[in-house]
This record gives sequence, structure tokens and C-alpha cells, in this order.
Amino acid sequence: MKFSLFVHMERLDASQSHKSLYEEFVALCEIADKGGMHAIWTGEHHGMDFTIAPNPFVTIADLARRTSRARLGTGTVIAPFWHPIKLAGEAAMTDIICDGRLDIGIARGAYSFEYERLLPGLDAWGAGQRMRELIPAVKGIWKGDYAHDGEFFKFPATTSAPKPLQQPNPPIWVAARDPNSHEFAVANGCNVQVTPLWQGDDEVQSLMDRFNAACAKNPDVERPKIMLLRHTYVGSSEEDVAQAAHELSVYYNYFFAWFKNEKPVSQGLIERIPDEQIRANAMLSDEVMRTNNVVGNVQTVIDRLKVYEALGYDEYSFWIDTGMSFERKKASLERFIAEVMPAFQE
Repeated sequence: MKFSLFVHMERLDASQSHKSLYEEFVALCEIADKGGMHAIWTGEHHGMDFTIAPNPFVTIADLARRTSRARLGTGTVIAPFWHPIKLAGEAAMTDIICDGRLDIGIARGAYSFEYERLLPGLDAWGAGQRMRELIPAVKGIWKGDYAHDGEFFKFPATTSAPKPLQQPNPPIWVAARDPNSHEFAVANGCNVQVTPLWQGDDEVQSLMDRFNAACAKNPDVERPKIMLLRHTYVGSSEEDVAQAAHELSVYYNYFFAWFKNEKPVSQGLIERIPDEQIRANAMLSDEVMRTNNVVGNVQTVIDRLKVYEALGYDEYSFWIDTGMSFERKKASLERFIAEVMPAFQE
């Protein structure tokens, strides 16, 4: 099982500048690259200071000059916000810039906050349908002289300018949860990204079951790869682990507040959630965060990851976005690289 870093700039309030957030983001990516992690993933979001990531290709182009070994992936581009010609060309140019290290993760998107600003009236179903039309079209444009007459896009014969360095194209990953998404990804020769979010390892098993079922339905397609994304913290002491669990509880309370799109937003920041409200949310309690996510000392983390490896996951992505300080993120990531990853070396 390979290991990667999943990272954005995120903040819960305006106490830190965007510039310093970016510098810290780059520093974490450099640690991952020098530490031998297989890949770095960063995504796309708009108008949300909670996850600052307006264009992953711009960010990856910068990381291409700051890293040398890790693959650089979009985790993820939001399909309904892209025209296939534009996505094909920008991705291909980025692949050239990063010397063929690009992976492209694609999702339908999760936040209605973004839908109602970029494509008013869009819902999750419609976004998923756009993704299903987008991916084959992008592959066709990379191949060249491809015309399209679909529900969402219509254009005459077009060839990507430039074409990607990797041939026939960079690996494509589809963020999947329901069985239909798994089946679409496998049938179209795409790898799969999954995350149980705050849920426990029964969901990790269920996601693998859905993937295996999709592979069984497509016996003529070479089995793609599957990546598991989880919030992870490697602690130095019991007190340190307990603090991380609470920080994850805070993070997920804000995540769901954004997802529900019910709280006021000012200057790209959601209204602060009172601490007593966070502590009263049993679904996202400190204990749930510690039990369900990969949070613990070195041996606890190794034991959890060994289970995922045995289930058949090809890649485990260390999701580091938590709202905790840079120093705490850095220390956890360094412990993961120095003390956890060696337990999985062949």
C-alpha cells in the first residue's frame, strides 16, 4: 500500500493570512516529497475560506518546481465547473510542467454553497450526470479530432492543445461513494478515490465491497486502483492524541455547517460555532473522532493501516486538513513518515 498526502489551505477564521497559509501548505508538501510519499493531492473549492483551493492546476504547477519525486494530483476538480476542452488543455499543460507526474481526481462536488454560485439550480444528481459526460469527452479530446454532441456539451472536432506528456493520458481518479459511481469509474477505466469522512471502519469495508462489486460487473476491464482518504494524526502522547481528536471534532462541525449551507457567511467565513454547541454534538464528539478516524500513537496507526492494506486498498492518503496549528500538522506528518511508513516497506 502506497502513502500520499491530501492537503489544502484551510482556516476557521481570519486570524491567519492567506499568504502564510500558502507558505505552510508548501512546506507540508515539501516534507511529503522529501519523505518519500507517493503522491500529493490538492483540490478545488470556490468562495470558501474553509478550504482555499480555487484552481488545483495553478497550485500543482508551483509544486512541480518545489518537489521532485511525488506525483501531483487534483483531489479533486469539480466536474460541473469545467468545460471538457478547457479541462483537457489545462490538465495537459500541467502534466507537461510537472514532467508527467500529474494524476487527475474528478468529483461531482459536495457543497450546494458552490453550486448555487457557479451553476444556480444544480444539485448533486445533475452534477454527477455532468461528470459522467465530462470524463469520456476529456479522454476523446486528448486522443484528438473529437466532436461531441451531448446533453451538457456540444462542440465540433477538437484536439487538446497541448496534449499531455503521459500517454494516452494521465491517470484519472473518480471520487466515488454510491455503487453507480464505482461502476461508472471502473467501466471507464478510471481509478477510484473513496473516503468514509467521519464514519468508522465498517464504512471503509463497505466502500471496498462496492468497488469489488463494480470490478466483478466489468470482468473485461483491467482492475483499477483504489485509494482511501482519511483524517490522520500520529500523536506523541495521550494528551496530544486527545487534543487532536478535539481539533477534528471542531473541523467536522464546520464541515457539516458548510455542507448544510444554513449558517451566515461573511467575507468567505462561516459564522463561528460556539464551543458548547460543538461539545454537545454527539455524532462528531471527540471520542467518535478518535475511534473512527486514524488518530493515535504510532502503533495504533500502523495497526489500523494494516487492516486497510489487507482489505486491498492500493493507496492510503493522509488527510491533514484539520484546523490545527501548522506545528502540530508538521509534527504528526513527520512522525508518520519516520515511524509509520517504514512498517509497510517491502
